[in-house]
Amino acid sequence: MNQKLTALIITYNEANNICDALACLDFADEIIIVDSFSTDDTVQLALSQPKVKVYQHHFEDFTKQRNLALSYANNDWIIFLDADERLTQASKQEILKTIHNPAAKDAYYMYRLFYFCGEKIRFSGTQNDKNFRLFRKSKAVYDGKKKVHETLVVDGSIGILKHKILHYSFADYDSYRDKMIHYGTLKGQERYLKNEGYLAVMHVAKVLFRFSKAYFIDLGILDGKRGFQLCYLQSLSVHETFLSLKREERKHKLALKI
Repeated sequence: MNQKLTALIITYNEANNICDALACLDFADEIIIVDSFSTDDTVQLALSQPKVKVYQHHFEDFTKQRNLALSYANNDWIIFLDADERLTQASKQEILKTIHNPAAKDAYYMYRLFYFCGEKIRFSGTQNDKNFRLFRKSKAVYDGKKKVHETLVVDGSIGILKHKILHYSFADYDSYRDKMIHYGTLKGQERYLKNEGYLAVMHVAKVLFRFSKAYFIDLGILDGKRGFQLCYLQSLSVHETFLSLKREERKHKLALKI
């Protein structure tokens, strides 16, 4: 049975991250990048590394990019990382041991240690942050109904790996703010496609709840200044989700009048 491993990454302007990301994937048998036509040196830097293949595709949403990357993989076992994530030596050894285990499950969650602006974040809702990162291509696909916070649908058994991924999120506040706004815009579009309607009272309630939960219940207050910023940006993303939903409704109503 083929126990080779394909590493996948989707990118857009990740010149500051791509070399370190590829370095921690050197144990994979092939490395494939789907790039959204980066305007920096991401592609050139990636192609300078061994085992790397780069395909470019215009960005529509995160799910489509991820499923496209899956389609290029030549091996069944997949390790799918974001460009700002890093595997430790221990996690690499655990991954190799897992894929060669005859009793291996079909997909594995990996927990992440979150860093923001160079500082380790212990709370703010990040303490239970986990995602599918290792899985069999033959047993999983990303849910096509999700535009953002893409969801892997697994037709098989699921486990959790012991060792954590290091998640070096944005090095500066403004970049992370832009990301949260972008995610919120896509999420609003996703909600509109599900026929969800905009309600102002729900808009306000959800924004307040998101901040309060992250800051007080999930102990963001203990992360100091960075905790406050993270909790605010989480609530900002929710705010943008409802603004986006409202815009989509308005565009539809205007189209009906034409």
